[in-house]
Amino acid sequence: MADASPGLRERPLSPHVQVWRWHVTMAASIFNRATGVALYAGWLIFAGWALALAGGPDAYGAYCSVLTSIPGQIVLFGIAVSLFFHLAAGVRHLFWDSGRGFVPRDASASAIAAFVFAAAAAVVLFVVAHLGQGSAS
Repeated sequence: MADASPGLRERPLSPHVQVWRWHVTMAASIFNRATGVALYAGWLIFAGWALALAGGPDAYGAYCSVLTSIPGQIVLFGIAVSLFFHLAAGVRHLFWDSGRGFVPRDASASAIAAFVFAAAAAVVLFVVAHLGQGSAS
């Protein structure tokens, strides 16, 4: 029979971040959730841009000056990284839905690839965008 001694027993502890050794797949999972939240903020910034566009040239100019400032560019770069990482993580999940990529070596490689893709694609996007600004003036 199970332990039937009277009184309170110690409750088992659930594993948490301090117990598990950090691994790239764990970081990718957490970053995927964080980028999902960041993309909600990105949609609010996009909605503000659309409202400024509807508000006329003065409102649009003021909003664009905020977005083109250094802090605005940092936020936009963060949103771009979030978008590209979330896209890559979605592709990883599509492969997992087909039953592929569960081997730890493959899961680690796809997580690293998602991080590299997100950083490289955001840098390329910003380089192309800034090159395009130079030719528009």
